[in-house]
Amino acid sequence: MIGGLFVYNHKGEVLISRIYRDDVTRNAVDAFRVNVIHARQQVRTPVTNMARTSFFHIKRGNVWICAVTRQNVNAAMVFEFLNRFADTMQSYFGKLNEENVKNNFVLIYELLDEIVDFGYPQNTDPGVLKTFITQQGVRTATKEEQSQITSQVTGQIGWRREGIKYRRNELFLDVIEYVNLLMSQQGQVLSAHVAGKVAMKSYLSGMPECKFGINDKITIDGKGKGSSDEPNKATRTSVAIDDCQFHQCVKLTKFDTEHAISFIPPDGEYELMRYRTTKDIQLPFRVIPLVREVYRNKMEVKVSVH
Repeated sequence: MIGGLFVYNHKGEVLISRIYRDDVTRNAVDAFRVNVIHARQQVRTPVTNMARTSFFHIKRGNVWICAVTRQNVNAAMVFEFLNRFADTMQSYFGKLNEENVKNNFVLIYELLDEIVDFGYPQNTDPGVLKTFITQQGVRTATKEEQSQITSQVTGQIGWRREGIKYRRNELFLDVIEYVNLLMSQQGQVLSAHVAGKVAMKSYLSGMPECKFGINDKITIDGKGKGSSDEPNKATRTSVAIDDCQFHQCVKLTKFDTEHAISFIPPDGEYELMRYRTTKDIQLPFRVIPLVREVYRNKMEVKVSVH
């Protein structure tokens, strides 16, 4: 549970302040400002403990977001909430900076009232929040809208609202991969892994169900559709994914049985899948530096890419 949540600018001035529990006082605001933001040495740890109080903080642009608690909480849960809270604010008013926070402070307090209940994080899905919180402020919902909101919050498809319509249905899929490599001075690969994600943009009407298959060569945690009679051949040609994470809209039962990703997509931009692989990494290119000392105070550096 979270005792309080504060948003600071880069100077340490409080932009947003909300206290949920009595064990956290306003003194915590000054403690974080003095010991973290105005510290002589840069604080690199994301958690700071002072006087039996834990400060969990992230920084987006020139804005600090800090959650304070005196309880023994799940640190991963707190950081997940802070990042989702920041993403929710960005989905409402774009770039997260001091000016936008000041211009939308009423909206942010409305979001906090819906997202956090007595220190416990609740629904942080922007698609659901936007059905009853707008930039113009809180409005009185009709009985039909209240019924729709209740259905979205408690129903099986809380990430997509009903009644979405587009003149033209469009769906964009991007596979983005990052190659992380550590090499020795002799050019030997010490460690390598690929971190990838499937980013999507959905502009579809109604409640469509999307489905796309995965190549049989892909195996996840040693589970694939390759034939058990040819293990050696499957090993040579398969791509092993060590771990993967799916968006909540993915039907995991169909993925296990059909080796296909089936889902009802959220509206707009979202991350459908995140994965990681560490085996049989083929380097896309090599960077070879050549350093030549010309004089005592001059050298030439040539960098070639192969």
